[in-house]
Amino acid sequence: MDPALHTALFDPAALDRLTTLADTDPSLVVGDFTDPAAAAALSVAEVLLTGWGCPPLTAEALDRMPALRTVIHAAGSVKHHVTRACWERGITVTSAAAANAVPVAEYTVAAVLFSGKRVLHAAHVYREKRSWVDALDLLGSGGNHRHTVGVVGASRIGRRVLELLRPYDMRVLLHDPYADRELARGLGAEAVSLDALAAQSDTVTIHAPELAETHHLFDRRRLALLRDGATVINTARGSLVDTTALTAELVSGRLNAVLDVTDPDVLPPQSPLYDLPNVLLTPHIAGSLGNELSRMTNTALDELERYSKGLPYADPVLPHQLTRSA
Repeated sequence: MDPALHTALFDPAALDRLTTLADTDPSLVVGDFTDPAAAAALSVAEVLLTGWGCPPLTAEALDRMPALRTVIHAAGSVKHHVTRACWERGITVTSAAAANAVPVAEYTVAAVLFSGKRVLHAAHVYREKRSWVDALDLLGSGGNHRHTVGVVGASRIGRRVLELLRPYDMRVLLHDPYADRELARGLGAEAVSLDALAAQSDTVTIHAPELAETHHLFDRRRLALLRDGATVINTARGSLVDTTALTAELVSGRLNAVLDVTDPDVLPPQSPLYDLPNVLLTPHIAGSLGNELSRMTNTALDELERYSKGLPYADPVLPHQLTRSA
């Protein structure tokens, strides 16, 4: 993993638990598989505990780890480092994706509730006027009672969002090509086409994976289907939304947005999205940060404990899942 991540993930208690579960040097953090200082440890490693910044596990890298049997990822997606070579060698994989889904879903639900209450608009008007504001007039027809939320993707995060939305008196729509009406109903939502979701939702939140078929899932045509005043929330990947088309809609004031991810990952300094009053732009903070990192660490160590006892993983990553997951 990125050496800078090591101390954030592993506090003294986690390091103590790690050393009771495995024969390891808890101070050894590998950021480059060609580093001579890591060669001896890699040559006998049976388990690789990885995190953000792990280099790709190519065939050449795996040649340096002839004893490797499994990869335990203390984060979400493994697509950045687990390659076809891992599956070809029978290496098993697990990740803490379920743990990382929790804060993303919490961020999303907060954004949904704020969008219903028109918080961005209210804060902007209040800041500009610096005097009495008629809140009843300001909110207009907004509010969260019977607010229609469209959830795109019944992913781990999408499902967690659906679960967290259950206590609220909202209409929830779901689009996922792998979720039929019965599954959607069980998740507390109504299955609809993506165009219908766009046209009927007050707030759209995107939780689909980054795949060739999801590139610009929300393009100019689909964004135009959204109701005037609708809010787009994106905590998935920036490429799922056509940035140029969305920017035009936001500059016009027709739509609102809460964007934790963009395409490109960091917008150019001249992008109007930084200053628009109808846009909340955050620097990829929805995922695990601060004290939330310990949830991923503990999940990874739980899986390591299962492995040490010869038990199956609670949350294995399987090759076929990667064709339709983040």
